[in-house]
Amino acid sequence: MIRQGRTIGILGGGQLGRMLAMSAAQLGYRCSVFTPERESVAGEVCAETICAPWSDAQALQDFAATCDVITLEFENVPVGPLGPLKDKLYPPARALEVAQDRLEEKRFVEGLGGKPAPYHPVNTQEDLVAAVDRIGAPGILKTRRDGYDGKGQWRLTTARDADAIRLPGQPTIYEGFVRFEAEFSVICVRGHDGEVRFWDSARNEHSSGILARSSLPAPAIVGEQVVESRALAARVAEALGYVGVLTLEFFATAEGPVFNEMAPRVHNSGHWSIEGAATSQFENHIRAICGLPLGETTTIADEVEMDNVIGSAIDAVFDRLPEPDTHVHVYGKMRASDGRKMGHVTKLVR
Repeated sequence: MIRQGRTIGILGGGQLGRMLAMSAAQLGYRCSVFTPERESVAGEVCAETICAPWSDAQALQDFAATCDVITLEFENVPVGPLGPLKDKLYPPARALEVAQDRLEEKRFVEGLGGKPAPYHPVNTQEDLVAAVDRIGAPGILKTRRDGYDGKGQWRLTTARDADAIRLPGQPTIYEGFVRFEAEFSVICVRGHDGEVRFWDSARNEHSSGILARSSLPAPAIVGEQVVESRALAARVAEALGYVGVLTLEFFATAEGPVFNEMAPRVHNSGHWSIEGAATSQFENHIRAICGLPLGETTTIADEVEMDNVIGSAIDAVFDRLPEPDTHVHVYGKMRASDGRKMGHVTKLVR
């Protein structure tokens, strides 16, 4: 067990790190952030910020030496430099290796009994034509690495669209379109002792590839598919020797849950848990990596709605403060560019 007063290292300086650090402070821990970015909203609430590139092995070693345990808020941290951190790092680097490559991720989940959308690796224009011929259209071409919030994706409406796409010069994957009734996440936390707890699954609604809203209770079809989806999430966590919060995203379809992707970290669709659950995803992540008992994950309201605040919408976010049982979270980012997550608002109905 990591005792109070010790230091938790966080890889990445964004809003997830900020909320992790706030939960850590509540439990008596100090936090140190390692980030290549000079603008770090996590660093604003931490005791120390190390600003250095991921490739700076000495800076990472010096950072690790000051930390009792290390975690991450960003799954695209390069795995190679993390070797010296492995004895303190939770979740393990293997979880990053899987989640950073869409092809590896799908094959890994398939091996555990999960069902992803039809897919085909694409490295050349000929591969893309073959993929569309085998899977059909519509479909989505995605970079295998580094894509998030709709970035690095190209939608093909018909097979002819394959001829017009210029490949990005890096490995990609073509995924068949999934006809679904709802999107949902399974968010769980796993402790050092293997105990796993789940939050209720919210319905997720996206706009331009970015999560716009998560709401509870989810539609009936989600509830019907949660047991199977949770079982897969538990198998993934066990196979990875996972410690901390893990998220798997799914499509609820007439044929059952279809796996979309995983995130080895706390997740945007779980922000509602700060006010809406007995223990938030952020606090339980800190509890897990520090070897503390896990908290109850029960939803404590009849209805919960979490809205992301994107770009210039931040200018009007305080207008929601008078609403009953409504909680505004502003991340402290200075520039409100299009598509940038600036905060979120959670509303409870009890």
